[in-house]
Amino acid sequence: MSKKIAVLVGSLRKGSYSKQIAKNLMKLFPSDYEAKLVEIGNLPLYSEDIDTPESVPAEYTEFRDQIKDADGVLFVTPEYNRSIPGGLKNAIDVGSRPYGQSAWDKKPAAIVSVSPGAISGFGANHTLRQSLVFLNMPVLQQPEAYIGNVTNILDKDGNVAEGTVGFLQSIVDAYVELLNRY
Repeated sequence: MSKKIAVLVGSLRKGSYSKQIAKNLMKLFPSDYEAKLVEIGNLPLYSEDIDTPESVPAEYTEFRDQIKDADGVLFVTPEYNRSIPGGLKNAIDVGSRPYGQSAWDKKPAAIVSVSPGAISGFGANHTLRQSLVFLNMPVLQQPEAYIGNVTNILDKDGNVAEGTVGFLQSIVDAYVELLNRY
């Protein structure tokens, strides 16, 4: 059975390490899974003042539809100030509205945090988990996916070192197992 995976990258930077890791992860899904990057950088900051039936931004509608159409969501994010980047938090807020119509509801999720440092985005990973629990998203528990010292595992073309592929595959395999339960 084919499944669609929405891939959200917390970093908006063009050469983002998180985006490079996300692209590597996307290649590891089974052939009957479609993993697709979903843009979050174009979303206006969430405000109920502009999220009305008369004036809802087209970007909100397009984003919500992409999330609703997905069978699951893979989050790949750096850590900003011991938390998640503002753009990712904004996307979570946009997808959770209007009240009672959350696009996130019951979508299985996996979180991979990425950092050039040794702490591996631990704070971002756990902060994001708090929001996803509230949004009623079953979240992959094991293996926990913290990728530290990312600059040591990416080559100039954005591919991960051979020794890291197995770890990334274990994340994807466990996530696929979770998805197949829903």
